Amino acid sequence: MNFILFVFGLAIGSFINVVSLRFQPGQKLLVGGRSRCPYCQKQLNWYELIPVLSFIIQKGRCRSCHQKISFQYPIVEILSGLIFVFVPLRLKIFNPMIHDSGFMIHVLFWILIFLLFLLLSIIDFRHYIIPDSLNLSLGILGVILVVVKTLNPKPYTLYPNFMGYYSSLFTFSNNIWINHLFGLVFAAFVFWLIIFLSKGKGMGWGDFKLACSLGLIFGWPDILMVFILSFLLGGLSGIILIILKKKRLKEAVPFGPFLVLGAALTFFVGFQILNFYFKAFGF
Repeated sequence: MNFILFVFGLAIGSFINVVSLRFQPGQKLLVGGRSRCPYCQKQLNWYELIPVLSFIIQKGRCRSCHQKISFQYPIVEILSGLIFVFVPLRLKIFNPMIHDSGFMIHVLFWILIFLLFLLLSIIDFRHYIIPDSLNLSLGILGVILVVVKTLNPKPYTLYPNFMGYYSSLFTFSNNIWINHLFGLVFAAFVFWLIIFLSKGKGMGWGDFKLACSLGLIFGWPDILMVFILSFLLGGLSGIILIILKKKRLKEAVPFGPFLVLGAALTFFVGFQILNFYFKAFGF
């Protein structure tokens, strides 16, 4: 079953590549039409479009002009395949005794969320912009996710957050709506404050909207961990890039991918990170 999910995920990843590479800020997105080599514009045959496999067989080059094909293609396809495998596994481990229809709907929504994470990370990395349509889609999925959790709370009775029992150190309410709405408000305040204090130089409004969507999706207190990990990873990466002279001190770095990375780490290993931290310091 996992192999089938992975192969299906590879195909979805191929579509995500098409969308991300054809996206141009301010222009209407066209995803129809046959795929072509970005260099020689030759129309690609079906056997040149097999996810990952075609890249390996062609040794990462176009069959016609022999130009190198971007590693984005296989990387995104593999990441998409891993999303389809490991998101269900993570939620299954999180709730080992519950696998009803409500739980499967919950899994489906999280897969969609991570696919949007992947798409917006690519676009932000390439164009330094996060489309409003993607942030809006994430916000809508967040609202639906809260509704699903409200109507079917059984999967969340063991640990309602990805921080496990450590969430009890920060939680002030057991109400699902209060936790998620507070996550939204907290996210909006933090990023508005950064934009206000830096006069728009420290963070963009696309990041603000993404943070709000994440606050709604993860709720409180998970969103706190998402932000801490995002800022730590973003700051560390910025320092490394400056040391390597890839970026200057005041040069912008897209923050969307770091928000997504912080969200992914919280989702998959949030409890493990906190457990390691508290045990390392003897708490």
